[in-house]
Amino acid sequence: MIEENILSAEKVMLNSYRKIRNRSVEICKPLATEDYVVQPVVDVSPPKWHLGHTTWFFETFILIPNFEGYKVFNDQYNFVFNSYYETIGARVIRTDRGNLSRPSVSDIYKYREYVDANMAAFLSQNTISDDLSTLFELGLNHEQQHQELLLTDIKFILGHNPLLPPYDEHCDWEKTGIQKQGMVSFPEGIYEIGFEGEDFCFDNELNRHKVYLNDFEISAGLVSNAEYLEFISDGGYTDFRHWHAEGWDWVKESNAAAPLYWHLVDGKWMQYTLQGLQEINPEEAVSHINFYEASAFASWKGMRLPTEAEWEVASDHLEWGKRWEWTGSAYLPYPGFKKVAGAVGEYNGKFMVNQMVLRGASIATPEGHSRNTYRNFFHARLQWQFTGIRLAR
Repeated sequence: MIEENILSAEKVMLNSYRKIRNRSVEICKPLATEDYVVQPVVDVSPPKWHLGHTTWFFETFILIPNFEGYKVFNDQYNFVFNSYYETIGARVIRTDRGNLSRPSVSDIYKYREYVDANMAAFLSQNTISDDLSTLFELGLNHEQQHQELLLTDIKFILGHNPLLPPYDEHCDWEKTGIQKQGMVSFPEGIYEIGFEGEDFCFDNELNRHKVYLNDFEISAGLVSNAEYLEFISDGGYTDFRHWHAEGWDWVKESNAAAPLYWHLVDGKWMQYTLQGLQEINPEEAVSHINFYEASAFASWKGMRLPTEAEWEVASDHLEWGKRWEWTGSAYLPYPGFKKVAGAVGEYNGKFMVNQMVLRGASIATPEGHSRNTYRNFFHARLQWQFTGIRLAR
């Protein structure tokens, strides 16, 4: 019976592995070969790099140290596909990922097939320890994070092509209306936030702890395109009073006048979507907003962004999951946070500086990543994720 349970556990792991790995390939199916290589800005990685990097993770952290007799697919790939793990050694700098015409797209798919075949053999021939099972689960969640990045990076690549080609003309899941209206009130008091339970979470969601909150109100729904158009029409991008100093510098340096992917065409506001260029729907939630813009809009409305603690406490009463939502909280460790030893310890803790927390999820977020304790984080200037605005006061 014990052996049957062990075998079934490894079989479940293999099924999960195949399902998640196949999803990455499915995301890339609409692409032309040329689309795999483009890197318009430093924050956007070429799709083929994502496919190689997520494969490298399983090869580097699971197969090489644990699968006896495993032969590395290519000795140079550690240099090419290591992202930011100082522990693992030298790597191509991020700005140069778009210069990698080699390895070719076909080479990377061969790499994926090779590693996937060896992972299947490894899971079939070995009893997986608890520690290795935890690392394996991290690898799956890591790939799912890159699936979201794949979609947002692909949109940026195609959305900055002068032809504005669609990713998929049938992909209509960007469209999302706003159902809930009004404000939800919460009394002052002591609340608890942070992950609790036995399921997977990232280390930055730990430890559950108490926070004191003053009484506050938070909007049940997100800010719509119509509301944001009012901000634009009222000179929101030309009135310094609503902006942080750094945000105002960004406006002047970038000549910002609207959210990312918005275009004023013959007096009509249009936006690039994964389906191509379309007229803006006023009822949909505004998207691709950076922290500077979100904060300026809140100031213009005479309100503010919620803190991440307020957001989590209120989350059961909110309509969320379609846009990552900027909070007014800096990305910092929770009480008792500790980085684990080795390369895996570089996963979240090293980024806890100069970044703001986003809560919720987006239409690009894979299944299982929509937790009300999930702490996403980005620099204040970044717009390329499906980010939106929720107000508080």
